[in-house]
Amino acid sequence: MHVKNPILGLCQKATFALSAAKVDQCPTDQGYEVAFAGRSNAGKSSALNTLTHASLARTSKTPGRTQLLNFFALDDERRLVDLPGYGYAKVPIPLKQHWQRHLEAYLGGRECLRGVILMMDVRHPMTDFDKMMLDWSRASGMPMHILLTKADKLTFGAAKNTLLKVQSEIRKGWGEGVTIQLFSAPKRQGLEEAYGVLAGWMELEDKVAE
Repeated sequence: MHVKNPILGLCQKATFALSAAKVDQCPTDQGYEVAFAGRSNAGKSSALNTLTHASLARTSKTPGRTQLLNFFALDDERRLVDLPGYGYAKVPIPLKQHWQRHLEAYLGGRECLRGVILMMDVRHPMTDFDKMMLDWSRASGMPMHILLTKADKLTFGAAKNTLLKVQSEIRKGWGEGVTIQLFSAPKRQGLEEAYGVLAGWMELEDKVAE
C-alpha cells in the first residue's frame, strides 16, 4: 500500500516562525532546515507558496522584496528558509552588501542546513548569481536541487531542451552532486519531484512505504 509522503502534510501545515536580519537572530541551530535561494524575480516566493499550499512567502511585482531570512516551521524540528532575493539593480549597494554578508554567514555557518533549493527562471538560467551558488555548493559539499521555474512560459519541448542543456552544463562544470527539474507554480508542475527532495533531506523518505 502506498502511504502519502509525510512531507505533504508538514508543508500544508507550514507556519511563519520569524524573520532575521542577522544570523544571530535565527532560530536555535538544530533540527533540519532547507533554504530557498534565487536571483530576484526567479519565482522563489511563488514556488514556496505552491509547495506549502499557502501564501507564506510574499510575492511582489517588485523584485527584491525579500530583505530578511524568513523561517517557516513545518514541525518542531523542521523548517523552510526563504533567503533574500539577490541581484536586483535598484536595491541600494549598502543593502546588497548587508544581504551578501549575512547570506554568506548563514550558508557557511548553519549546522542544521541540509540542502539548498535554487530557483532559476527557465528562460534565463545560469546567471552569475546561479553560478556563484553552484560554486559554493561544490566547495561546501552542500546538496543543491535546482527548480527551473516558470516552465509554463515555454512550450514543453523548449522547456525540456533547456533542462537538458542546463543539466549538461552543470555536470561538466560542477559534477554530479546537483539535481535539477522543471517547475511551474501556476500549473503545479514538478511538485512531486520537489517534495521527494525535501523529504530526503529532512529524513522523512523512510516513512513512505509502498
